[in-house]
Amino acid sequence: MKNFKIAGSRIVKTGLSVFLTAWICVLLDWPPVFAVITAIVTIEPTVSDSIKKGVIRFPASAIGSAYAVFFISLFGNSPLTYTLAAVLTIATCYKLKLYSGLLVATLTAVAMVEVIHSNFLISFFIRLGTTTTGLVVSTVVNMIILPPDYTREITGGLQKVSGQTGIVVKKIYHHLLEKNNEVDITIENAINRLDTTIHKTGTLVRFQKEEAKYHPLAGSDKRKFEHAERQLVRLRLIHYHLNNVMQLPTENINWSEEERLIIFEATDELAEALIHKGSYNSNIHAEYLKKITHIFWKRNNTIPEDTTNFPPEYVILYELVSIYNLAANEYKKDRDI
Repeated sequence: MKNFKIAGSRIVKTGLSVFLTAWICVLLDWPPVFAVITAIVTIEPTVSDSIKKGVIRFPASAIGSAYAVFFISLFGNSPLTYTLAAVLTIATCYKLKLYSGLLVATLTAVAMVEVIHSNFLISFFIRLGTTTTGLVVSTVVNMIILPPDYTREITGGLQKVSGQTGIVVKKIYHHLLEKNNEVDITIENAINRLDTTIHKTGTLVRFQKEEAKYHPLAGSDKRKFEHAERQLVRLRLIHYHLNNVMQLPTENINWSEEERLIIFEATDELAEALIHKGSYNSNIHAEYLKKITHIFWKRNNTIPEDTTNFPPEYVILYELVSIYNLAANEYKKDRDI
């Protein structure tokens, strides 16, 4: 439903941009096709992206138009004209690093071959005018009509990241505590899903941050977004600590039965709190943190002074204590907003 909402707003804005662009071109007696193509590809997820890419697409389109006019004047409407206009447009855009404008420029270059028969210079400037019209109209529509707002999608994404993080925490630590040396494909799949969700949510946060330059958030919305940014940072740090644990060998790990039971219970409590935030209990969380910290310092005293590698049990506990502290900070921040 969320993806449909985002796609729906983009469809509406694209349709309106196409209509207004074509209408303006008809009034000016310009061929609307080039302007419409530009308008379609200029609708971006944020106004900032539309402007940034529009600044690149304008000179790129000018390059494509110039090549088209030049080769039409030399070879007329021939296969060689299409080839040279397309190839040199692509090469020049690559050379000038105008990557975002490459597609529009190439389409403009090859499409112009069919419609230009005389008045090459006038055709060139008309093409710049249509490109400018498409860029300006689509950017203004993107700014005014249904301005992008990703706050709900970000909140949902963070809840999903937190839940998937809890699942990964439980799977990894159970795997280590059971001394299972075999690769668990379910852990790899869970980590891959978590990576994908973190990336998607991070992209939405970037979009919203860029959009705030033109549609600033205010009051509680601003505080919630700033909290969401910090929450994503903390969840990424938890992900980092979990990756460190994943690199550890599972052989030669020794726990007493009491230590193993405490870590099992602490891991399950942490995972449950990440999956279901309503189940978080600060007193229980603090008690388990105290227990695993005690084991950590007890283990620390057994490490020889001349060691060059930390024992895996020590690293496992260190990462778990770090994740516990990040989770405790996360829930404290939740209560403060």
